Amino acid sequence: MPGSAAGGLPYWRLSSFYLFYFALLGATAPFLSLYFDNLGFSSARIGELVAIPMLMRCIAPNLWGWLGDRSGKRLAIVRFGALCTFGCFTLILVDKSYAWLAMIMALHAFFWHAVLPQFEVITLAHLREQPARYSQVRLWGSIGFILTVVGLGRLFEALSLDVYPYAVLVIMAGIVLSSFWVPNAQPVHKAELPGATGFLQQLRSPGVLAFYACVALMQLSHGPYYTFFTLHLEHLGYSRAFVGMVWALGVIAEVLMFLFMSRILARFSVRKVLLASFLLAALRWVLLGSFAADLPLLLLAQLMHAATFGSFHASCIHFIQRTFGTRQQGQGQALYAALAGTGGALGALYSGYSWNLLGPAWTFGLASVAALAAAALIATRTQEDRACPSTAIN
Repeated sequence: MPGSAAGGLPYWRLSSFYLFYFALLGATAPFLSLYFDNLGFSSARIGELVAIPMLMRCIAPNLWGWLGDRSGKRLAIVRFGALCTFGCFTLILVDKSYAWLAMIMALHAFFWHAVLPQFEVITLAHLREQPARYSQVRLWGSIGFILTVVGLGRLFEALSLDVYPYAVLVIMAGIVLSSFWVPNAQPVHKAELPGATGFLQQLRSPGVLAFYACVALMQLSHGPYYTFFTLHLEHLGYSRAFVGMVWALGVIAEVLMFLFMSRILARFSVRKVLLASFLLAALRWVLLGSFAADLPLLLLAQLMHAATFGSFHASCIHFIQRTFGTRQQGQGQALYAALAGTGGALGALYSGYSWNLLGPAWTFGLASVAALAAAALIATRTQEDRACPSTAIN
């Protein structure tokens, strides 16, 4: 694959950014709540602190997405956001009080969530007429996540969670450096959808709002997983090193799914892939909430991450790229990120309050209900596009 913009797709430059960006997610999703627990916070306070970055995801992407579409300076926004993310998170070295940590969670997330939606547009602009290759680039994000969860799991087993902030800052520095290695690209102008003159008009196209509602429900269902899964497994007696490997197993399944997504989307509509993803998510949360002590069932549930994130995310990106015109791509990606953040924040909050009150089984059970609601919505409010399977939600 070409390594420079002049020779074609700058595969390794794009991939390096995804590797570090999702390495950061690999440091936060499994271990942030564990770090807060190590600092002595209750489950309710942990849920609130984890929810704050997700709430910022509701605000920041839309603001930065509008600015990116308006100015066209998407790469400058990515670099600025990466620098500010690193700068804001260094403040965690100053104090560990609840109010201070809440401020840091809000500040760094405001800039962190500016980055990915704009970078997705840049990536698709480089891909041009071969958007199916998106999964081949994005899989390096999954690899970064895997390396991080396994490496940090072993690190925290050998040392202590006191080194957690320093590990996160090293990864953030990698995001900054890789952002300056990526060449710029602008989306190729294409005709807007018939009858649509702007972003709001395109949102009112049949099935589009239903799609975004499903995004929020799916991320709400992930609330207990991203907030308390690591603590859940620790309380069941699994070691931190093993927990890291369990997280990695899920993302390995996700990587394999990304490798086959172009073939899957060529054969099945986006609607069918999303419906299958939601139904498998509902089953997965039941297994994790009630049967995680059974190792084979735990491993089976983690393999389902191929559907609950892999096929779901790739289908969403494909849908957005096909649905919105050139000047609305940033806003389309930003709305996806914002509604995912809204759902994720609500999921983190409810799981924080219900974890001690109702227990893991009921908390994950509520997540399963949210995934089933998304499945019902996608089944009843969207239609197949017979002319073009890859844009099945029309």
